[in-house]
Amino acid sequence: MSTKHTLVSTRRFTARVPLSEYIANYRRADYFLALCAQCRNYGKRYGCPPFDIDIIQTLSGYSVIDLVGIQIIPQEQGLPLSAAEELMAPVISELSQELLTREALTAGMAFGFAGGCKLCGEQPCARTEGAPCRHPDKVRPSLEAYGFDLSKTALQLLHKPLLWGRDNTLPPYLMLIGGIVS
Repeated sequence: MSTKHTLVSTRRFTARVPLSEYIANYRRADYFLALCAQCRNYGKRYGCPPFDIDIIQTLSGYSVIDLVGIQIIPQEQGLPLSAAEELMAPVISELSQELLTREALTAGMAFGFAGGCKLCGEQPCARTEGAPCRHPDKVRPSLEAYGFDLSKTALQLLHKPLLWGRDNTLPPYLMLIGGIVS
C-alpha cells in the first residue's frame, strides 16, 4: 500500500509475530534502555523511560504483536536532517490514530514512536512538573522505550533496513515502526 503526502510518498510493511518470540529474539532491554538514558527526554516525557511498571509483566497479558513499518520517501533527495520532523509529522499523526483506534477495538496496547511528544504543544510535559499526563488517552511508549531492537525488527521482520543520514543529509528514506500487542 502506498500513499502520497505533500512532501513524501509512503510504503507500508507489516508483520505479525507471537509476542513471546518477539520478546525473546528482539528485546535487548539493557542495551536500548541505556541508550534511552542518554536522551534529553529520558525521565521527562510520559512516553519515555524510566517507567514505574514491570515491562515484561505488562506485556504478559498479550500473545501477539502486529508490527507496522512506514517507509517515508522524500520527493526531493539530499534534504538536510533538519527536514525529518516535517516529513514525518503527518505520517506519525495518521499511524498514531490508526494504532489507537485498533487498541480501542482489540483491548490491545499500542506502541508509538521515539522522539519528543508534541501533544502538549509549547507546554513542557507534565512529567517534568510531577503532574499527571495531560493526554493519557494518546501517549504511548515506543518499542525502543520497552527495549526492542528496531534495526533488527526492520531488517528481519519487515524486510526493509533502517537507513541513517550522513553528512547532515537525510537517507533515501525514513522508517517509522509502531505496533500493537493483543
